[in-house]
Amino acid sequence: MAKTLEKTRKQISKKRNGAITALHANSRDSKRLHKAQVRDDRLEEIARARRKKDQPLLNRVSFFQEFVKQQESQLLSLEAIQEKISEFVHQHDEEYAEVRSTRRPGRPASMREDLLRMKVAALEKEHRDGFYMPDLTSETNVQLLDRWEGSWSYLPNLSWIRISATGNVRPAKFPPSE
Repeated sequence: MAKTLEKTRKQISKKRNGAITALHANSRDSKRLHKAQVRDDRLEEIARARRKKDQPLLNRVSFFQEFVKQQESQLLSLEAIQEKISEFVHQHDEEYAEVRSTRRPGRPASMREDLLRMKVAALEKEHRDGFYMPDLTSETNVQLLDRWEGSWSYLPNLSWIRISATGNVRPAKFPPSE
């Protein structure tokens, strides 16, 4: 990324006829370079945090995109969608059971075990209350999901719904507010 630093370095090198090697530690130009570097670092950290926050939703969409591709972009029944949601919710169960079985008796749970337990519990709660996902009952939405290339900017084009464990379907907005 580092666009601010590159621009600042270019401006200073033009001013100094192409040489930035001899800058005094407290000069205005060195302070400008330092400020530009700090800004670029801060922006990169913000972008990294945003990508980390967005990753679970991207994984969810790619999971359902693979399901749509397996079904050859056909409309799906609510029962098939519920089965796939259940599969998504319980995708970490094997790993959780393995981590739990490798723990010696009387020892506290490992951090990985705690994280998996919390992740599964959160997904189960979301499934009970209303699982957030792209609408797979609409033909145009299924086609849009099939063409999705993995970018965050394409996701607002899809229509989103919340499906509860009882089969209650209600529309939702993107990005999720919860």
